[in-house]
Amino acid sequence: MKKLLFWILPFLLVQNSVLLFAFSVSAEPEIDTPHAVVMEVSTGTVLYEKDADTPVHPASVTKIMTVLLIFEALEKGSISLDDEVVTSEYAKSMGGSQVYLETGEVQTVETLLKCILIASGNDAAVAMAEAIAGSEEAFVEQMNQKAAELGMEHTHFVDCCGLTDSADHYLSARDVAIMSRELLRRYPEVTEYSDIWMEDMTHVTAQGESVFTLSNTNKLLRSYDGCDGLKTGSTSYAKYCLSATARRDGIRLVSVVLTAPDTKTRFAEAAELLDYGFSRCSMYYDEEIPALPKISVKGTIQEEFTVKLDGEFSYLSTTGEDFSLIEKHFEWDGDISAPLETGDAIGSYVYTLDGAEIGRVPIVMAESAPEAGYLDYLNLAWERWANIRLRNSRNML
Repeated sequence: MKKLLFWILPFLLVQNSVLLFAFSVSAEPEIDTPHAVVMEVSTGTVLYEKDADTPVHPASVTKIMTVLLIFEALEKGSISLDDEVVTSEYAKSMGGSQVYLETGEVQTVETLLKCILIASGNDAAVAMAEAIAGSEEAFVEQMNQKAAELGMEHTHFVDCCGLTDSADHYLSARDVAIMSRELLRRYPEVTEYSDIWMEDMTHVTAQGESVFTLSNTNKLLRSYDGCDGLKTGSTSYAKYCLSATARRDGIRLVSVVLTAPDTKTRFAEAAELLDYGFSRCSMYYDEEIPALPKISVKGTIQEEFTVKLDGEFSYLSTTGEDFSLIEKHFEWDGDISAPLETGDAIGSYVYTLDGAEIGRVPIVMAESAPEAGYLDYLNLAWERWANIRLRNSRNML
């Protein structure tokens, strides 16, 4: 019996240590930060939350919404990266984090974007708010309207930079994650700016030229693998806040911590939450899309039409499913009839796992299918008759 225990006991210890290790990886983190969320960006899946719906002051994390509206304005064409913005006396008067813009100083939109995302410049944020909406007050109205559109239920903005200590300026951790996701999902190029560690800008004023170095306030850029943004914030009222994003193996996460007790805790626990999120995630991308068959459309004289998939499919797993069991099939609408325009949906490419649907991608027309009229059918009949006569005449030869 002693010999048996001699051989079995080490094996049991190893097995137990493996089980303990697995448990430690999958167990939810215990953090000191009062309010936190981890969200996967492509799906919006929340992987971890702690008191995520309590509204608190976000400090400069506010600027994520400011940057979102800047990118929307760029997309609409109402501004461009090369446009020049003149600093107002009001923008210059901002305290806190700033890049020391002077009244009347001219900088491009792109430079001011860098000032906001790298150095958290309050003066740069206000200058951009005025350039887009005419005043900070009008811009803040747009911020609150956008928050409502995104379903940010525990949010109210008073300014565009988070400098105010007003209790009327607040967001929840979940709402910060929602607006961070919207920015990263729609404008992934934002990380080309938020990932910059240091960069010089040049002030050109009546006093001459001077160089100012922008230094990134997000220390995770240097200490966390895959981190490329997004925005820090801290005031004595808000304490220490951060919305951090990182990308690994095709998976992008956002880790939000609000009202952390100190800056060391803010960065350490945001990184811990990212680790936890990545440990839970695996992403399926369909890299074997089959050739789509051509289809016939009722009410047309053309025999076949080309179709295409409207987008790509990805599936986020947080429970370790076996992706090799995913099955795919075409599902066509019951009545595919003209007229159809390019982009009209006529079916779906459906994905199932263990018999349950996990998603679908619309199949749309790659070309228009106009409805045939009387003259179209008459011309078709004439062409067929002419072709028959041509074949018969060739056979007689």
